[in-house]
Amino acid sequence: MNREEFAGRIDHTVLGPETRWSDVTAVLDEAVEHGMNACIPPCYVAEATDYAPSVTVATVVGFPHGQSSMVSKHDEAVNAWNDGADELDLVINVGRLKAGEDDAVAADIAEVVAAVPVPVKVIVETALLTDAEKRRACEAAVAADADMVKTSTGFAGGGATVADVELLSEYLPVKASGGVGTAAEAMAMFEAGAVRIGASAGVDIVEGFEG
Repeated sequence: MNREEFAGRIDHTVLGPETRWSDVTAVLDEAVEHGMNACIPPCYVAEATDYAPSVTVATVVGFPHGQSSMVSKHDEAVNAWNDGADELDLVINVGRLKAGEDDAVAADIAEVVAAVPVPVKVIVETALLTDAEKRRACEAAVAADADMVKTSTGFAGGGATVADVELLSEYLPVKASGGVGTAAEAMAMFEAGAVRIGASAGVDIVEGFEG
């Protein structure tokens, strides 16, 4: 993997509750400079795609807790796509999963997948799940025809681990997100089976790549 390929697997991220447009433009400028993607709040997607049309822009749906209704998630996904989002990162309803309502979890995901023609990554929030629950979450994502699974929102404690990436990659391509801050950590996730990294430290990760 060369530096360009490495950078193209990084979703440079800004999703905090105090995120301003100036924070988003800073991330977009860095994404352009370093050849990364960007993951930003949905309220800024339309502006972002005008500001940096060359950047692959991902945004979030049902973020950060996944507890909005199916209709809300559907509408949020469609709005984001209409605004120009290239990819969507959808949070599952962890409570329903833990209650054994796997069909409802899969239906929630399927509603979004069917609503938009862009890739949908399913955030399973690994820090809150047992290994058995992680497998059930992945099975729901597969049943709903999702494109990828993603480890974490970054808002529930914990983050990506090598063990979780190995487990999730048995089912679908994996985006490792949460706590990845260096090129070495990113490479460990790639070696475990991840195909994408989500990180606010995208610049440090790319600049630390030695090839």
